[in-house]
Amino acid sequence: MPSATGATPGSSRWVLAPATTPRWHASNSSESTPGVADTRNVRLTVAYDGTDFHGFAESVGVRTVMGDLRRAVETVARSSVELTGAGRTDAGVHAWGQVVSGLIPADTDLRRLIRSVNAMCAPALSVRGAEWVDAGFSARFSATARTYRYSVWNDPSPHPLVARMAWHVPQQLDIAAMNRGAHALLGEHDFSSFCRRPKPADGMAEPSLVRRLQVARWSEVDESTWGPGLLQFEISATSFCHQMVRSIVGTLVDVGRGRRDAASIPATLAALDRNAAGTVAPPTGLVLFVVDYSGERWDS
Repeated sequence: MPSATGATPGSSRWVLAPATTPRWHASNSSESTPGVADTRNVRLTVAYDGTDFHGFAESVGVRTVMGDLRRAVETVARSSVELTGAGRTDAGVHAWGQVVSGLIPADTDLRRLIRSVNAMCAPALSVRGAEWVDAGFSARFSATARTYRYSVWNDPSPHPLVARMAWHVPQQLDIAAMNRGAHALLGEHDFSSFCRRPKPADGMAEPSLVRRLQVARWSEVDESTWGPGLLQFEISATSFCHQMVRSIVGTLVDVGRGRRDAASIPATLAALDRNAAGTVAPPTGLVLFVVDYSGERWDS
Protein backbone atom coordinates (compact mmCIF):
# COMPACT_ATOMS: atom_id res chain seq x y z
CA MET A 1 0.00 0.00 0.00
CA PRO A 2 1.52 3.36 -0.96
CA SER A 3 2.06 5.65 2.01
CA ALA A 4 1.96 9.41 2.34
CA THR A 5 5.70 9.54 2.73
CA GLY A 6 6.72 5.94 2.63
CA ALA A 7 7.58 2.78 0.80
CA THR A 8 5.27 0.36 -0.92
CA PRO A 9 5.68 -3.32 0.06
CA GLY A 10 8.70 -4.78 -1.73
CA SER A 11 10.24 -1.37 -2.37
CA SER A 12 13.57 -0.32 -0.89
CA ARG A 13 13.04 3.44 -1.19
CA TRP A 14 10.42 5.86 0.05
CA VAL A 15 8.69 8.38 -2.19
CA LEU A 16 6.09 11.08 -1.71
CA ALA A 17 2.87 9.52 -2.92
CA PRO A 18 -0.85 9.98 -2.35
CA ALA A 19 -2.26 7.62 0.26
CA THR A 20 -4.84 5.05 -0.76
CA THR A 21 -8.02 4.86 1.29
CA PRO A 22 -8.81 1.39 2.67
CA ARG A 23 -11.58 0.84 5.19
CA TRP A 24 -9.30 2.44 7.76
CA HIS A 25 -7.72 5.43 6.08
CA ALA A 26 -4.90 7.91 6.23
CA SER A 27 -6.24 10.93 8.04
CA ASN A 28 -6.54 14.37 6.50
CA SER A 29 -4.48 17.29 7.72
CA SER A 30 -7.13 18.58 10.10
CA GLU A 31 -7.57 15.40 12.14
CA SER A 32 -6.01 15.02 15.58
CA THR A 33 -6.76 12.89 18.59
CA PRO A 34 -9.68 14.19 20.68
CA GLY A 35 -8.54 15.21 24.14
CA VAL A 36 -4.84 15.03 23.28
CA ALA A 37 -3.59 18.49 22.39
CA ASP A 38 -1.50 18.93 19.28
CA THR A 39 -0.83 15.24 18.59
CA ARG A 40 -1.73 12.93 15.73
CA ASN A 41 -1.55 9.20 15.17
CA VAL A 42 1.31 8.11 12.92
CA ARG A 43 1.96 4.78 11.24
CA LEU A 44 5.58 3.78 10.58
CA THR A 45 6.78 0.89 8.42
CA VAL A 46 10.02 -0.38 9.91
CA ALA A 47 12.75 -2.79 8.80
CA TYR A 48 15.55 -4.13 10.94
CA ASP A 49 18.32 -6.70 11.19
CA GLY A 50 17.50 -8.37 14.49
CA THR A 51 20.91 -9.98 14.99
CA ASP A 52 22.19 -7.49 17.55
CA PHE A 53 18.87 -6.72 19.24
CA HIS A 54 17.43 -8.49 22.29
CA GLY A 55 14.03 -8.65 20.64
CA PHE A 56 11.50 -6.02 19.61
CA ALA A 57 9.85 -5.05 22.91
CA GLU A 58 11.63 -2.71 25.29
CA SER A 59 13.47 -4.32 28.19
CA VAL A 60 15.59 -2.68 30.86
CA GLY A 61 19.34 -2.92 30.39
CA VAL A 62 19.43 -4.42 26.89
CA ARG A 63 19.24 -3.07 23.36
CA THR A 64 15.87 -3.60 21.69
CA VAL A 65 14.27 -2.50 18.43
CA MET A 66 11.52 -0.51 20.12
CA GLY A 67 13.98 1.09 22.51
CA ASP A 68 16.20 2.39 19.70
CA LEU A 69 13.21 3.48 17.60
CA ARG A 70 11.39 5.25 20.42
CA ARG A 71 14.48 7.20 21.49
CA ALA A 72 15.12 8.29 17.91
CA VAL A 73 11.50 9.38 17.38
CA GLU A 74 11.55 11.27 20.69
CA THR A 75 14.71 13.07 19.62
CA VAL A 76 13.05 14.26 16.43
CA ALA A 77 9.69 15.01 18.07
CA ARG A 78 11.29 16.65 21.13
CA SER A 79 8.69 14.99 23.33
CA SER A 80 7.96 11.66 24.99
CA VAL A 81 6.07 9.17 22.81
CA GLU A 82 4.43 5.79 23.31
CA LEU A 83 4.63 3.41 20.35
CA THR A 84 2.89 0.10 19.63
CA GLY A 85 4.18 -2.58 17.27
CA ALA A 86 2.26 -5.07 15.13
CA GLY A 87 4.40 -7.99 16.31
CA ARG A 88 6.78 -8.62 19.20
CA THR A 89 9.60 -10.39 17.38
CA ASP A 90 12.07 -12.41 19.47
CA ALA A 91 15.79 -11.77 19.83
CA GLY A 92 17.56 -12.34 16.51
CA VAL A 93 14.38 -12.17 14.40
CA HIS A 94 14.32 -9.62 11.57
CA ALA A 95 11.64 -7.50 9.91
CA TRP A 96 11.00 -5.91 6.54
CA GLY A 97 7.42 -4.80 7.15
CA GLN A 98 7.02 -4.30 10.90
CA VAL A 99 4.39 -1.63 11.60
CA VAL A 100 4.51 0.78 14.53
CA SER A 101 1.93 3.38 15.53
CA GLY A 102 1.59 6.07 18.18
CA LEU A 103 0.88 9.71 18.92
CA ILE A 104 3.48 12.32 18.01
CA PRO A 105 3.34 16.13 17.72
CA ALA A 106 0.92 17.14 14.96
CA ASP A 107 3.40 19.52 13.37
CA THR A 108 6.02 16.80 12.78
CA ASP A 109 7.39 16.77 9.23
CA LEU A 110 7.19 13.08 8.32
CA ARG A 111 9.84 13.28 5.62
CA ARG A 112 12.23 14.83 8.10
CA LEU A 113 11.25 12.19 10.66
CA ILE A 114 12.23 9.41 8.26
CA ARG A 115 15.54 11.03 7.35
CA SER A 116 16.48 11.82 10.94
CA VAL A 117 15.50 8.49 12.48
CA ASN A 118 17.34 6.61 9.75
CA ALA A 119 20.46 8.74 10.27
CA MET A 120 20.41 7.81 13.96
CA CYS A 121 19.48 4.12 13.63
CA ALA A 122 21.17 2.90 10.43
CA PRO A 123 22.27 0.36 9.43
CA ALA A 124 20.51 -2.01 11.83
CA LEU A 125 17.12 -0.26 11.72
CA SER A 126 15.32 1.76 9.07
CA VAL A 127 11.98 3.55 8.82
CA ARG A 128 10.74 2.73 5.30
CA GLY A 129 7.59 4.82 5.40
CA ALA A 130 5.43 7.12 7.53
CA GLU A 131 1.88 8.39 7.25
CA TRP A 132 -0.81 10.01 9.36
CA VAL A 133 -3.70 7.68 10.18
CA ASP A 134 -7.02 7.83 12.03
CA ALA A 135 -6.97 8.06 15.82
CA GLY A 136 -8.54 4.58 16.01
CA PHE A 137 -5.74 2.86 14.12
CA SER A 138 -3.48 0.52 16.13
CA ALA A 139 -0.49 -1.23 14.59
CA ARG A 140 -1.30 -4.28 16.70
CA PHE A 141 -5.06 -4.46 17.01
CA SER A 142 -6.01 -3.17 13.53
CA ALA A 143 -3.96 -5.85 11.76
CA THR A 144 -5.95 -8.45 9.83
CA ALA A 145 -3.01 -10.69 8.80
CA ARG A 146 0.71 -11.07 9.33
CA THR A 147 3.13 -12.74 6.91
CA TYR A 148 6.50 -14.16 7.90
CA ARG A 149 9.22 -15.57 5.70
CA TYR A 150 11.85 -18.03 6.89
CA SER A 151 15.03 -18.64 4.88
CA VAL A 152 17.12 -21.82 4.88
CA TRP A 153 20.52 -22.10 3.21
CA ASN A 154 20.45 -25.72 2.01
CA ASP A 155 23.97 -26.52 0.87
CA PRO A 156 26.89 -28.50 2.34
CA SER A 157 28.98 -25.32 2.58
CA PRO A 158 28.05 -22.23 4.60
CA HIS A 159 27.28 -19.00 2.71
CA PRO A 160 28.92 -16.00 4.44
CA LEU A 161 26.67 -13.48 2.65
CA VAL A 162 23.41 -14.96 3.94
CA ALA A 163 24.64 -16.24 7.31
CA ARG A 164 22.86 -13.49 9.28
CA MET A 165 19.57 -14.07 7.46
CA ALA A 166 19.28 -17.83 6.89
CA TRP A 167 19.51 -21.08 8.84
CA HIS A 168 22.28 -23.27 7.40
CA VAL A 169 21.04 -26.85 6.92
CA PRO A 170 23.75 -28.87 5.13
CA GLN A 171 21.68 -32.05 4.54
CA GLN A 172 19.70 -32.09 1.29
CA LEU A 173 16.03 -31.34 1.98
CA ASP A 174 12.99 -32.83 0.24
CA ILE A 175 10.98 -29.69 -0.59
CA ALA A 176 8.02 -31.64 -1.96
CA ALA A 177 7.67 -33.54 1.32
CA MET A 178 8.00 -30.31 3.30
CA ASN A 179 5.18 -28.77 1.27
CA ARG A 180 2.97 -31.80 1.86
CA GLY A 181 3.51 -31.34 5.57
CA ALA A 182 2.88 -27.60 5.34
CA HIS A 183 -0.39 -28.16 3.49
CA ALA A 184 -1.73 -30.14 6.45
CA LEU A 185 -1.36 -27.04 8.63
CA LEU A 186 -3.64 -24.83 6.56
CA GLY A 187 -6.95 -23.78 8.04
CA GLU A 188 -8.01 -23.36 11.66
CA HIS A 189 -6.37 -25.54 14.29
CA ASP A 190 -5.26 -25.55 17.89
CA PHE A 191 -1.50 -25.04 17.50
CA SER A 192 -0.57 -26.08 21.05
CA SER A 193 1.96 -28.55 19.62
CA PHE A 194 3.79 -25.69 17.91
CA CYS A 195 3.59 -22.93 20.52
CA ARG A 196 5.27 -21.96 23.73
CA ARG A 197 2.24 -21.82 25.99
CA PRO A 198 1.94 -18.51 27.85
CA LYS A 199 1.21 -18.42 31.56
CA PRO A 200 -2.31 -17.11 32.19
CA ALA A 201 -2.61 -13.92 34.20
CA ASP A 202 -3.96 -14.25 37.72
CA GLY A 203 -7.65 -15.02 37.63
CA MET A 204 -7.70 -15.26 33.83
CA ALA A 205 -8.48 -18.24 31.61
CA GLU A 206 -5.65 -19.87 29.70
CA PRO A 207 -5.18 -18.08 26.34
CA SER A 208 -6.44 -19.90 23.26
CA LEU A 209 -3.82 -21.20 20.85
CA VAL A 210 -6.31 -21.66 18.01
CA ARG A 211 -5.07 -19.92 14.88
CA ARG A 212 -6.06 -19.92 11.20
CA LEU A 213 -3.25 -20.37 8.66
CA GLN A 214 -3.98 -18.86 5.25
CA VAL A 215 -0.61 -19.56 3.58
CA ALA A 216 2.12 -22.13 4.34
CA ARG A 217 4.50 -23.00 1.49
CA TRP A 218 8.14 -23.64 0.67
CA SER A 219 9.87 -22.43 -2.49
CA GLU A 220 13.35 -22.17 -3.97
CA VAL A 221 14.71 -18.65 -4.30
CA ASP A 222 15.97 -17.67 -7.76
CA GLU A 223 19.58 -18.86 -7.82
CA SER A 224 20.69 -15.77 -9.76
CA THR A 225 20.62 -13.84 -6.47
CA TRP A 226 22.70 -15.98 -4.09
CA GLY A 227 23.32 -19.14 -6.08
CA PRO A 228 21.42 -22.44 -5.75
CA GLY A 229 20.49 -23.56 -2.26
CA LEU A 230 18.38 -20.80 -0.71
CA LEU A 231 14.90 -21.99 0.34
CA GLN A 232 12.11 -19.81 1.66
CA PHE A 233 9.05 -20.67 3.73
CA GLU A 234 6.15 -18.20 3.64
CA ILE A 235 3.41 -18.35 6.24
CA SER A 236 0.41 -16.06 6.82
CA ALA A 237 -2.23 -15.93 9.55
CA THR A 238 -4.30 -13.40 11.42
CA SER A 239 -1.89 -13.81 14.33
CA PHE A 240 0.72 -16.21 15.69
CA CYS A 241 1.48 -17.54 19.15
CA HIS A 242 4.96 -17.47 20.67
CA GLN A 243 7.57 -19.43 18.66
CA MET A 244 4.86 -20.86 16.40
CA VAL A 245 6.56 -20.09 13.09
CA ARG A 246 9.96 -21.36 14.18
CA SER A 247 8.43 -24.52 15.66
CA ILE A 248 6.62 -25.21 12.39
CA VAL A 249 9.81 -24.59 10.40
CA GLY A 250 11.84 -26.90 12.64
CA THR A 251 9.24 -29.65 12.28
CA LEU A 252 9.00 -29.30 8.49
CA VAL A 253 12.79 -29.33 8.16
CA ASP A 254 12.70 -32.64 10.06
CA VAL A 255 10.28 -33.83 7.35
CA GLY A 256 12.68 -32.61 4.67
CA ARG A 257 15.55 -34.47 6.31
CA GLY A 258 13.52 -37.68 6.42
CA ARG A 259 13.37 -37.75 10.22
CA ARG A 260 9.55 -37.69 10.22
CA ASP A 261 6.86 -38.33 7.62
CA ALA A 262 4.76 -35.54 6.13
CA ALA A 263 1.71 -37.69 6.82
CA SER A 264 2.44 -37.42 10.56
CA ILE A 265 1.71 -33.68 10.72
CA PRO A 266 -2.07 -34.04 11.37
CA ALA A 267 -1.29 -36.33 14.31
CA THR A 268 1.27 -33.83 15.59
CA LEU A 269 -1.39 -31.12 15.51
CA ALA A 270 -3.94 -33.35 17.24
CA ALA A 271 -1.53 -34.23 20.06
CA LEU A 272 -1.74 -30.68 21.50
CA ASP A 273 1.68 -31.38 23.01
CA ARG A 274 4.77 -29.28 22.35
CA ASN A 275 6.92 -32.41 22.68
CA ALA A 276 5.17 -33.93 19.66
CA ALA A 277 6.64 -31.37 17.26
CA GLY A 278 10.22 -30.79 16.18
CA THR A 279 12.82 -28.47 17.64
CA VAL A 280 12.45 -24.70 17.35
CA ALA A 281 14.35 -23.37 14.33
CA PRO A 282 16.89 -20.63 15.12
CA PRO A 283 15.73 -17.00 14.91
CA THR A 284 18.34 -16.19 12.27
CA GLY A 285 16.18 -17.07 9.27
CA LEU A 286 12.91 -15.43 10.33
CA VAL A 287 11.60 -12.14 8.91
CA LEU A 288 8.31 -10.38 9.67
CA PHE A 289 7.68 -9.56 6.03
CA VAL A 290 4.38 -7.69 5.87
CA VAL A 291 1.42 -6.79 8.07
CA ASP A 292 -1.96 -6.42 6.39
CA TYR A 293 -4.69 -3.95 7.35
CA SER A 294 -7.36 -4.73 4.75
CA GLY A 295 -10.14 -5.51 7.23
CA GLU A 296 -13.49 -3.75 7.16
CA ARG A 297 -13.86 -2.73 10.79
CA TRP A 298 -11.83 0.45 10.30
CA ASP A 299 -14.63 2.18 8.48
CA SER A 300 -14.60 5.93 9.05
